[in-house]
Amino acid sequence: MSTYRLEKLFAPSSLALVGASPRPNSLGHVVLKNLIAAGFKGPLRLVNPNHPEVEGIAAASCIAALPEVPDVAVITTPPDTVPAIIAEAGAKGIAAAIIITAGLGHGPGSLAEAAETAARAHGLRLLGPNCLGVIAPRAKLNASFAARMAEAGDLALVSQSGALIAGIVEWAARRSVGFSAIVSLGDAIDVDFGDTLDYFALDRATRAILLYVEAITDARKFMSAARAAARAKPVVVVKAGRHAQGAKAAATHTGALAGSDAVYEAAFHRAGLLRVYDLEELFDAAETLGWLKPFAGDRLAILTNGGGLGVLAVDRLIDHGGKLATLSPETFERLDKALPPIWSKANPVDLAGDADAARYATALEAMLADPGSDAVLVMNVPTALASPVEAAKAVAEVVRKERSKVHPPKPVLAVWIGEEAAVSRAFEQARIPSYPTEADAVRGFTHLVRYREALDVLMETPPSLPQDFKPDVAAASQAIAAAVSSGRTWLDPIEIDALFRAYAIPITPAIPAVTADEAAKSATAFLAAGKTVVVKIFSRDIVHKSDVDGVRLNLTNENSVREAATEIMARARALRPEARIVGVTVHPMIVKPKARELIAGIADDPTFGPVIVFGHGGTAVEVIDDKALGLPPLDLGLAHNLISRTRVSRLLKAYRNVPAANEADVDLVLVKLAQLAADLPEIREIDINPLLADQDGALALDARVAVATSKPKYKGPGHPRFAIRPYPKEWERRLVYDKGSPVLVRPVRPEDEAMFRKFFKNVTPGDMRLRYFAPIKRIGHAFLARLTQLDYARAIAFVAIDEASEEMFGVVRLLADANYEAGEYAIMVRSDLKGRGLGWKLMELMIEYGRSEGLRRIEGQVLAENRVMLEICEKLGFSISLDPDDANVRLVTLSLERPRS
Repeated sequence: MSTYRLEKLFAPSSLALVGASPRPNSLGHVVLKNLIAAGFKGPLRLVNPNHPEVEGIAAASCIAALPEVPDVAVITTPPDTVPAIIAEAGAKGIAAAIIITAGLGHGPGSLAEAAETAARAHGLRLLGPNCLGVIAPRAKLNASFAARMAEAGDLALVSQSGALIAGIVEWAARRSVGFSAIVSLGDAIDVDFGDTLDYFALDRATRAILLYVEAITDARKFMSAARAAARAKPVVVVKAGRHAQGAKAAATHTGALAGSDAVYEAAFHRAGLLRVYDLEELFDAAETLGWLKPFAGDRLAILTNGGGLGVLAVDRLIDHGGKLATLSPETFERLDKALPPIWSKANPVDLAGDADAARYATALEAMLADPGSDAVLVMNVPTALASPVEAAKAVAEVVRKERSKVHPPKPVLAVWIGEEAAVSRAFEQARIPSYPTEADAVRGFTHLVRYREALDVLMETPPSLPQDFKPDVAAASQAIAAAVSSGRTWLDPIEIDALFRAYAIPITPAIPAVTADEAAKSATAFLAAGKTVVVKIFSRDIVHKSDVDGVRLNLTNENSVREAATEIMARARALRPEARIVGVTVHPMIVKPKARELIAGIADDPTFGPVIVFGHGGTAVEVIDDKALGLPPLDLGLAHNLISRTRVSRLLKAYRNVPAANEADVDLVLVKLAQLAADLPEIREIDINPLLADQDGALALDARVAVATSKPKYKGPGHPRFAIRPYPKEWERRLVYDKGSPVLVRPVRPEDEAMFRKFFKNVTPGDMRLRYFAPIKRIGHAFLARLTQLDYARAIAFVAIDEASEEMFGVVRLLADANYEAGEYAIMVRSDLKGRGLGWKLMELMIEYGRSEGLRRIEGQVLAENRVMLEICEKLGFSISLDPDDANVRLVTLSLERPRS
């Protein structure tokens, strides 16, 4: 339901407190006192069948007896009364209810389920149960049992913990931190993180969204809402339970590496959220992101009057992975002329303890002009030799002048040890974030860098996949079919070999042999080619071959192969008499002395579904614990970013006499694994360890694959188990227009940016104005990224391509609202191809898609002068009306709901 009726919940014009009580310290009494003290301006009605009035306010005996329909009902009654109250509130027409009451239970047959069922029958939104409530300072609403009212501000806080909110309100009050709204989700049987992210992303009074997360229940909904919100404004998240241990031992190395918190980390990274690790950092990050806009780069210049403080700042910068800027020769010369001879002559720029306001101003002007830095940290240690207040004022004035001349201006952060009130005022008026210590300031700088990196990942255009990568999905399905149908968990080596070859994942060949003689015969081809041989036990019941000493390496002749096979099978039968021994598998011995041992695979997370794992491989993989995770689907850019987050990525570069590994091939392996997971929901885990990488490419030496009957995590269209909806390949098709002209129509992909750029060169300014209602002065990366990087859970765009020339002929898009009820469409056809029927075909396809997704209607805005588009809409069944806000615009609407018979 998402944002449906949430405006009533967070900004009600009237409300009713059900369970208002005169008994001191009761829940109903505390909430009532808070509502009164906050000064709520609308009608406040009370419901209590036992008291005609409470605190001088008349009380109705039931909701039905209220004189009007309030927007919100706040419920503090005993648990067993709640479902009936919800049903009564819905029948009354109330839009939303805040269930503060705890103890409704969980799951089938619980009071919580009964309340949710009653609410859904009337479209009533529920917050809670078991929640602190809602605080909305601008609406003067305190429908909670917090000890105090929060100050008004521009931060929205959404938390699963009510107790934490109560503490945060106290903490924020002492630091003058204000909120646009504070929301306690409680058990979240209806309104959840996804809903609140959608709402506050569009709320103009909210500058940044802060989340306290304990667990996500609907991962797909959360990821879709989080990715949309992060594009609009900063979203900062603190996740509790980072060190919780897994409930069971993992069967594969990839499973062991993909711990719960590591998967959450990957999800937050993919969504573009800034993760922090405690409450103070949560608010520091929000404060920094509020004062300064994200900037490109991570090079910090430091200006100080205390050398020791500068060194400490550098230490913290390196600890956080930042870079110390190198002063350009021009800046060095400028500083050397203006500063006394005792200055540090390096970054950090130490002005010495007697630095006055003029010296600070001169140095800061030079450092802001230096192209070799991306931000400047200015620090001051108070001395009796110069006024820290005057120095602060000088810094503020330089920053103001810089902002008036340079766009965007270079960010400036400040630390004035023992900061006086006058210093605080100077920095606040100049909108310069100031921090109590150098560590806090460097952390603030790091937040800006990480936030910009997260946005870059969201907006990055990936390289195109190789044209020859066309997985054989049918062959892969056949490779796993026997295991799935028989209830087997693990694929055998031959099935793994077939699966990997269907997706062009290089793997060492495996030849099965039932007897020792067959093994010797199978080895002859490898031995003739000058290779030595590896023999491994072949049993579907023995997953870990090392458990039975089931591997022999570097065998040099047929006799040694025969002996090894005999010994391996005998030992396996002795150690695992219940195991079904098929025989052995024979492989060429791979010797790559300069290859790096990596691990790659798929793990299955109970919350987010399939997860791609990459890291340092080998037998000590868990001990080394160098890994990064990513949620599929992946493109080459996302895969490369995932690899770069590991320490082993540095080993992929050239060093000493070791050539650089072919990183592009490693990237491609991860993309292929993600595609495999998308195509085959039955895949549960894949463990490639080791994956060898060198200058020649990547090669899997050993792999394990777990499968199971696919059990959908999500209903409706899209992948049944992915938290992020993958590319909808099923919507690729060929259409015929203009008396037989064929065209390929497919969903837009992120790598289509260059094609779109070329397309717009063939669209006239007049057609651009008809589409965008205004001239488009510049078609840059940010503009094109919004068109090509789609969240398929919310939007689709179909592009028409001439297969012979690979040129784009047209595009139609459909963007669903947060409630997934209506979709707004837009269409554009290349100017020289208009009037040939392509637009009609694209509109039909868009309508078909909207209907298949369960949308109720399609809407659009069309300029009145665009008669061709209006005629097409009329013929397709759209209704056309005047836009009440613009006489030059027509509103077009098509109902997709089929008439009832």
